[in-house]
Parts: sequence; C-alpha cells; structure tokens
Amino acid sequence: MNDLVAAIDCGTNSIKVLIGSRRDDGTLDVVLRESRVVRLGQGVDRTGRLADEALERTFVAIDELGAMIRDHGVGPDRMRFCATSATRDASNAAVFAEGVRRRLGIAPEVLSGDEEAALVYAGAIAAQSPMPPEPVLVVDIGGGSTELVLGEGEERRSISMDIGSVRLHERHLHGDPPAAAEVAACVADIDQHLDSSGIPLDRARTVIGTSGTIKTLACGVLGLDAYDRDAFDGAVLANAGTSDFVDRLVAMTVEERRALPYMHPGRADVIDAGALIWSGILARVPVPDHLVSEADILHGMAAAI
Repeated sequence: MNDLVAAIDCGTNSIKVLIGSRRDDGTLDVVLRESRVVRLGQGVDRTGRLADEALERTFVAIDELGAMIRDHGVGPDRMRFCATSATRDASNAAVFAEGVRRRLGIAPEVLSGDEEAALVYAGAIAAQSPMPPEPVLVVDIGGGSTELVLGEGEERRSISMDIGSVRLHERHLHGDPPAAAEVAACVADIDQHLDSSGIPLDRARTVIGTSGTIKTLACGVLGLDAYDRDAFDGAVLANAGTSDFVDRLVAMTVEERRALPYMHPGRADVIDAGALIWSGILARVPVPDHLVSEADILHGMAAAI
C-alpha cells in the first residue's frame, strides 16, 4: 500500500508541495519538494481581490504540481491543500476554491492566522532533536503575513500579522532600489506591528526561522553558490551578520538581486520587505543567533493528514 501523503501550501507569493511518508516518531521522509512562485496575492492589499492573471498563474502551477502528486500515486484522500493570507483577504476566494477542486479533487482549506501559526510551529519543532532551550520562537515570513509563535512546554502564544514580503513591498518600496524614506516607512510599519503583536520576543531563548525569505537570506549569509537546502538546513547564523546582509540586499537593484546564484527570480523584487521584517524581529530577541530550518508549514500539514 502506498503510504505517501502530499501537502500543498498556497501562500501569497509561492505555492509549495511536499510528498513524503511519516515515520513512527512523527517526522517525515521527504520524497519530493517543489515550489513555484505565482504571486497569487498580487494587488490584494490594494484591491481586496485575487487578480485574474494571478489566478491563471496559480492554476498553471497547480496543474503541474498535481501531475507530480498523481505520478507518485497519491490520491485525494491522502492530500491536503491549505491556502493562507492572500486567500483569507480576497473577496473572490470562491473562484480560487472551485479551480482547486476541479484540478485536484479536494477543497482547499483557508487557514486562519492562528491555524497557520500552529502548523508552522508544529513543522519546525518536530524536526528538532533534542528540543532546544525554551521558550522557542518560530518565525515564518510569507508574502502576505508573518507568523510568530513562542512556545514553552505545552504553552503557545502566537499571532499572524498582516505584514509580508509582497504586501509591504507593494505598500512602501517603490524605488529600484528603494529610497531611504521608503525603507524608513516600511520599517516603521513593521515596528508598529511588532509593538502590538502581544508576543514577548525578549523572552525567546531559541529562534527558528522558516519560509523562503529566511532560507534565501541564509544562502546569502553563508555565501552559497546555489539555493542548497542541505547547506542551510540546521545552520546557526549570527543575528548581526544577517542584519548586515539585509542592509546590503535592500540597497541592491532588482537586477542585482536576480543575479545572486541562490535567488529565485520571482522573489527578487519583494524580498527587500521580507528581509526588513526578519531584521526587525532579530533586533528584538535577546539571543545572538538563530537557527534556519527547512522543516516548515508543509511538515506540519503532512503530519496531520
């Protein structure tokens, strides 16, 4: 019997799939992991709806990923599709949901911010052995939202903030590279959200970063020649070094970012805002470094199938 499961996470900027099998200890043997940058959340912060061209791009990607899933013999009963920030905020989300049903045979779950944060935390923590010092702060920076989860024992405090790389880039960072005043406005927006988050970041003893933005930044800090999961997964990086790299990255043009060997071309234009979010969070924690984890929301989703 095929014991594989497939988890699909459709966010504001990218859609990702993980196919794997669960071990007895709850961790995953990953068979395949793929992603496509589709920018589903294009303009949602301004218009409140999913753009027709964004839906078309996303449906093309779902067709491709669905074919991979079927090639691995995974049926709809072993599949889970979760949509996050852009779909939560869109007035025409039903159009997207119907497109997913036609292509995959399952209805997408539109996660609340709390549900998204819980899955992010579950995925990241399951990959840690032994458990690092608590409280543990897990951070996921998406295109439309940023999840913060502070966990200690069985207690969790979490929030999904409406700040993400696509949302804040569209809102503030219009220059190429962005002007100093634009960067200052973006940082002020981030600080306002962090100030009101209710998450005591100053209590964290371990910080774990997931998501494409954080992993791409890790590639830059490590000086990698490609986006190499094996190289950055589990890396412990100095917060100061990451913040210095963020400053350099934000000052680059989009063309210069695209030329970086580990940069996905569909992330290059908006990673400036996501990088500023990460730098802002790292400035508020009391520990000098952070852990980068490949295990993320997909692992949390797959474990619950």
